[in-house]
Amino acid sequence: MSSTVRPPEDQPQQESLIEIEYYTDPLCCWSWAFEPQWRRLRYEYQGLIKWKYRMGGLLANWNNFSDPLYSVNRPLQMGAVWLEAHQLTGQPIHNRIWGDDPPSSSYPACIAVKCTALQSTDAQEAYLRHLREAVMLQGQNIAKEAVLFDVANELAFRQPGLLDVEQLEQDYRNGKGQEAFREDLYKVRFGNISRFPTLILRKQGRHAFMIVGYRPYHVLQDALRQVAPGLRPVQEADGAAVYRNFWGSTTEREIEEALT
Repeated sequence: MSSTVRPPEDQPQQESLIEIEYYTDPLCCWSWAFEPQWRRLRYEYQGLIKWKYRMGGLLANWNNFSDPLYSVNRPLQMGAVWLEAHQLTGQPIHNRIWGDDPPSSSYPACIAVKCTALQSTDAQEAYLRHLREAVMLQGQNIAKEAVLFDVANELAFRQPGLLDVEQLEQDYRNGKGQEAFREDLYKVRFGNISRFPTLILRKQGRHAFMIVGYRPYHVLQDALRQVAPGLRPVQEADGAAVYRNFWGSTTEREIEEALT
């Protein structure tokens, strides 16, 4: 399944769509830090890109986890990484969770996201964002099933008709979500993807282009030009209020990025 933002009615279609395969994880601080650039890209190139999320399975458990890049093998050390992500990018991050109530795994959240994808791409998009906000802004432990379902219920209340929470819980427990997550894990291993976020941009008839890790916005633009040299933005953010209304909830860093 993929997500597509439709172009404004007065904007002509320029070229065939760019396809983006986005490897991420709800518990990945660098994916959260990348949200300002990712949102800006989808806003400015409405209707010209479509995307598909792959859940990366960042943290299976702490017994076997090791991140040699940041020398992390226990929860408290992860807090320092999240603090660094905040300081380097300006995106707010609740790093104290790794001392207060450290998540034991990112797999439950990944599975829950895949359950929402079984319903619709819009449900998946909204739920993934709400999960990120729950852990990154509010310090909620999204490894807990109760939190996963509470976030789903809150989303269903805010946007009636978007998400069937009972169906989500059913697919979470009957294995359908886990089966979909296994497919993503296979893609991660087959593609030798070890860092998140990772984006693979494709256009028919051209070589794919990969972006690995947190990157500034101009790197995304350069990647688009590599894949589709004639591609141009269809719009730019016209003030903070308009941009905030478009997304529903935003951080100050996301507004700052959009108005740069």
